[in-house]
Amino acid sequence: MSPLRIGFDARYATDHFPGIGRYITSLLPALSDLCRSHRLFVLVNAGQSLPSLANDAVEYVPVRSGPFALGQQFEVPLLARRWRLDLLHSPYIVKPYLLPCHSVVTIYDVLPLRYPQTLSPRGRRFYRWSLRLAVQSAQRLITISTVSRDDLAFHLRIPREHIAVTPLAAAPTFAPQPIDEITDVRLRYGLPRRYVLYVGSNKPHKNIDRLIRAWERVIPALPARYADTMLVIAGKFDPQYPLPAAIAAERGLSARVKVLSNVADADLPALYSGALLFVFPSSYEGFGLPPLEAMACGTPVVCAYAGSLPEVVDEAALTVDPHSMHEIAEGILRVLRSPDLYELLSRRGLRQAARFSWQATAQATLAVYEQIR
Repeated sequence: MSPLRIGFDARYATDHFPGIGRYITSLLPALSDLCRSHRLFVLVNAGQSLPSLANDAVEYVPVRSGPFALGQQFEVPLLARRWRLDLLHSPYIVKPYLLPCHSVVTIYDVLPLRYPQTLSPRGRRFYRWSLRLAVQSAQRLITISTVSRDDLAFHLRIPREHIAVTPLAAAPTFAPQPIDEITDVRLRYGLPRRYVLYVGSNKPHKNIDRLIRAWERVIPALPARYADTMLVIAGKFDPQYPLPAAIAAERGLSARVKVLSNVADADLPALYSGALLFVFPSSYEGFGLPPLEAMACGTPVVCAYAGSLPEVVDEAALTVDPHSMHEIAEGILRVLRSPDLYELLSRRGLRQAARFSWQATAQATLAVYEQIR
């Protein structure tokens, strides 16, 4: 098999796209290790911070245009021709559409089609247009779960076999942390000794409002040993949606809900490890990385039976109806009331998280490249 000249567009690894950035920075090192018999050309903008890829098969290609600039539609095809690329992998639907080589695109989910209220009317039109162009211009599509594959096939009316599934994984840093690391993070963020944790955004499908209302029901029913437990909500929050602190204040729960909007990625493993329980009531996920990260840290998980989450957690988490505050509250209480269930979910979670790895994701991604040569 002759070597491939593979382009990977890493320009989306910015603070504006934290999820896509994590996909890129986690996949690239594993992919570069596998591409030693090929050539990997990584497209970057000036000033980007990417993981070191100390590999003779990797070459960085500077691009002047940003990933949303009109100029990329001319510059990137010229670069692809100059570097004689066999294919270019774009990790987002806004991509160069007229390429002189094969195109692979990763589409994570169809959230704007399932929850159109998350975008403005103009944003919805732009999304649909970009999605259609991405699908029409790509030889193969990659997504991150079988649920997302089925959603794409249904909404875009394309055969399921044209869409490859390459599941995500928790980074190796997500593992049970020593007590001194947990204590350090807890003190720096002003956290109590006992807390139930949520990590994610405040977009409507994440169900933060229902989570806080469910927590209101949990508080008076907590076991005595957990009576002082707080709910900690951590993530990046969009001001166009109700903010967690405001929701908690409206319910008179400010003293029992702690909101963190500035948690560094390096502190997440200790934050997960220190939690009594991780709860994730999202009503739709293309994959759902936070529950997997929590399980990798040995923390029991209660999550929604929705989207791809059952596929990710399998039988290693307690699943609940994301639209029922009663079920969310009862799920939290059921785990905290039962030491046997608590330990069972912790053990199962560690095993389940170990089934996923970025090496496996990279192998599946490379297989897609090699199929379209």
